Amino acid sequence: MIDWLVKWRITEPRQFIRNNGTDFRNLENRLSPVVQAAFNEEVTKRTVRGVLAEEREKVMTDVRARLADEAKSFGIEIIDVRIKRVDFVADITDAVYRRMQSERQQVANELRSQGAAEGEKIRADAERQREVIVAEAYRDAQKIKGEGDAQASALYADAFGRDPQFAQFYRSLEAYRASFRNRSDVMVLDPSSEFFRAMRGGAISAPAAVAPAVRR
Repeated sequence: MIDWLVKWRITEPRQFIRNNGTDFRNLENRLSPVVQAAFNEEVTKRTVRGVLAEEREKVMTDVRARLADEAKSFGIEIIDVRIKRVDFVADITDAVYRRMQSERQQVANELRSQGAAEGEKIRADAERQREVIVAEAYRDAQKIKGEGDAQASALYADAFGRDPQFAQFYRSLEAYRASFRNRSDVMVLDPSSEFFRAMRGGAISAPAAVAPAVRR
């Protein structure tokens, strides 16, 4: 679809009136098909890009040259030829838009695919770093715990070496803690057994009474 404009002037009044009469509309009706045919011949030799931009000026110049001889028979001279607008017909325009939409959709899908792949890569790298950090933290925690247990053992050993009765009492408490961990635990024992000695306050609570018994 080409919207064109032709500027002309009368050069041979007698020839003009003889062929067209005195009504300018007669000339316009006869000249329009000639101009349209000239545009068709020039446009079909070029690409869409050429008509729209690169060769637009050349198309107007060539059409003007084609009309020069035809104009003489009308008693006029072509002063200028201009293309006001170039567009596709409605059906072709819709097809072009659909094609453009399809191409943009394809590009969008490719970008989404690339983004998803990059996201998976980032998540995998983050997961790997997390596992490394957790492993290192667990290693450091175990190391610190081991050092703490070693220091605690050293302190217990030193304390137990200086006071054997305290050591016995502490081991009894640990045994109670392990035995009565849950409220639902049930044990059947003789109350007079050695297991409850610390609770009864035997040798541990009255150490002076133990020595004579040992010496006897």
